[in-house]
Amino acid sequence: MAGRIPQSFINDLIDRLDIVDVVERRMTLKKTGKNYSGLCPFHDEKTPSFSVSPDKQFFHCFGCQESGTALSFVMKFDRLEFVEAVEQIAGDLGLEVPREKSIGFSKPADPGLYDILQRAERYFRHALRDATTAVQYLKDRGLTGEIARDFGIGYAPEGWQNLEENLDGITQQQLLDAGLAITNDTGRTYDRFRDRVMFPIKDTRGRVIGFGGRTMVSGDGPKYLNSPETEVFHKGNELYGLYEARKALRRIDRLIVVEGYMDVVALAQFGVANVVATLGTASGTPHFQKLYRYSDEVVCCFDGDQAGRQAAWKALENALPTLNENRQLKFVFLDEGQDPDSLIREQGKEAFVKLVANAQGAMDLLFKRLGSGLDLTSIDGQARFAGLAAPYVEKLSPGVLRTLVEQRVAETAGLKRPLATGPERRRVEPTTEIGLDKVSERLLTLLLKYPIFWSELDQKLRQDVLEVSAVESVFGEILRYVGLNESVDTEELLIRFGDDSRWDRSLTGLAERQLEIGREELSKEFPEICALFVRNLRARERKSNLQNLKESPNIDGLRKFLADRER
Repeated sequence: MAGRIPQSFINDLIDRLDIVDVVERRMTLKKTGKNYSGLCPFHDEKTPSFSVSPDKQFFHCFGCQESGTALSFVMKFDRLEFVEAVEQIAGDLGLEVPREKSIGFSKPADPGLYDILQRAERYFRHALRDATTAVQYLKDRGLTGEIARDFGIGYAPEGWQNLEENLDGITQQQLLDAGLAITNDTGRTYDRFRDRVMFPIKDTRGRVIGFGGRTMVSGDGPKYLNSPETEVFHKGNELYGLYEARKALRRIDRLIVVEGYMDVVALAQFGVANVVATLGTASGTPHFQKLYRYSDEVVCCFDGDQAGRQAAWKALENALPTLNENRQLKFVFLDEGQDPDSLIREQGKEAFVKLVANAQGAMDLLFKRLGSGLDLTSIDGQARFAGLAAPYVEKLSPGVLRTLVEQRVAETAGLKRPLATGPERRRVEPTTEIGLDKVSERLLTLLLKYPIFWSELDQKLRQDVLEVSAVESVFGEILRYVGLNESVDTEELLIRFGDDSRWDRSLTGLAERQLEIGREELSKEFPEICALFVRNLRARERKSNLQNLKESPNIDGLRKFLADRER
C-alpha cells in the first residue's frame, strides 16, 4: 500500500521494543553495570566498545561511532531499508503496519503497477515453457532450469498485443504506465518486449519493478532492451540481482558489480551469489549509496579493454563521495573478450574468487591513472599531478580516508603539506559528511538537539529560512517536518531522516555533538544563526544572479540589478 507510515505508529513501535532483547537476538551481550556491552557487529574489534543502554533505549559504539535506536540497529544489522525494518519488527510483534495519505514532496507510486508487473512476470515465465527456441538458447548459454526459476527468467513471445490479450482486466494505458507497452507515431499501442528472453528486475522487497529483455539473434535490434522510467522503476538507482543476493546470503561481506544480467545469473549458478549489475547505465553515485547499505566492500568487475577501463574510471569518480575509511572499493579487469560468465565457465569458481580477492584498490587505481605519462621527478610533472588530483580529493568526505589521500598527493607532488582544497578552489569547505557550510551545520545541529527552538522562532524569520532552503533538499524537508509537528523530538527526527541515503550517518553525529554553552544561551543563538543563514544564502543567490547577468547580453537587466543593490 502506498503512503507513509504514520509517525505515531513508529513511536508506538519503538515504545514496545526492548533494545536489549532486539540486539541480543542478533549478537552476544554482557551486562556491565547499568548497560550491556559486546563486540561491535559493524566493525572488527577484539575489545568490546559496543554499548546498549536499556534506560535510554539507545546503542552506541565508541569505536566506529555507530549509534541509534532498536529500529536503526535492525536496519544496520539486517541491512534493511527503513520501511522493511518497520514491517519486519511489526510482524514480529503481530502488528499490521498502517499507512497514511502522502503529504510528502514526491508523488507516491501507484500500488497497482506492482500487481501488473507481477502478473506480466508470471505470464513471461509461463510462456518460456512452450518457447523451444528460448529454452534452447538458455541451455546453450549453460543455464539450468533451477537458476532460471530462481531468477524468474521468462520469455516475451512474438506478437504485438500478447499482454493485453492475456492479462485480463488490464488496459492499454496501464500497460503504458508500467512500461510494458509503447505507442508509435500513428497512435498504435503494442507490446514493448517481443521475442526476447526476459529478466525481471526486483526491488529490495522482491517486487517486480521492471524488465530487461535480451534478444536471441545477433543484430536483431539492441542486445538488451530495458523498461523505461516509470513511477516504480528508476534505472539509475536500481541494481539487478540485489534482491536475490540478499535472499541467498545472511550476511554480505562483499558485493561484486558486473556489467550484464547473464553475468549475474551465471555466477549465481556457480555459487557466487553476491553479484549485482547496473541496468545498462554507468555505475552512478546512487548505485554506490545503495551498495554500501548492504556491504562495506564493493568490487567492480569490468572488461580489460578500453571501454571497460573507461567504465571503471567513471565508476570510481561517482563512488568517491560515498567512500570513507570504513568502505572499500576495488576493481578487477578481465582479459579483452572475456566476461565473468565465460571466465567462470572456463576456469571455475575458485579462479574467479581468487581474481576478486586480488582486486586493485580504488585509491591505487586513482594514483596510477593520475600519474600516468607524468615525470613525477620533475617540478612540472609534480605540479601537474597535484592539479589533476585536487578535484578528486575534493569529492571525498572529510575523514581519515581523505586525510590519507591528501597526504599521499602531497608526498607524490613533493609538497611539505597537503594541497589546499578550500576557498582557493572556489568552494565552501564542508565540515561534515553532509557537505554543509559551518553556518548551515550549526543551524541543523541546534534544530536536531532542540526542535522546539523552531516553534519559538519569529514567524517572518521562519518563512525566510524556508524560502531560501532548497525545496528538494532534506534540510528543507526537516524544517518543514518540524514546523508541522511541534512536539517532535530528536529521536523522532533521527528515525524519520537519519537513514536517508542523502545524509549517510551525519545526522546522528550532529545530534550527539557536545555543545559549549547551555540551552538558554543556545535559544538566544538560534534566531541569530537563522538570520545569518538567510543572509548567506541570499547573498549567494545575488552573486549567482549577477554572474548570470554579466554573462548574458541583458544590459538593462544588469543595470536594474545593480541599481536595486545600491538602494
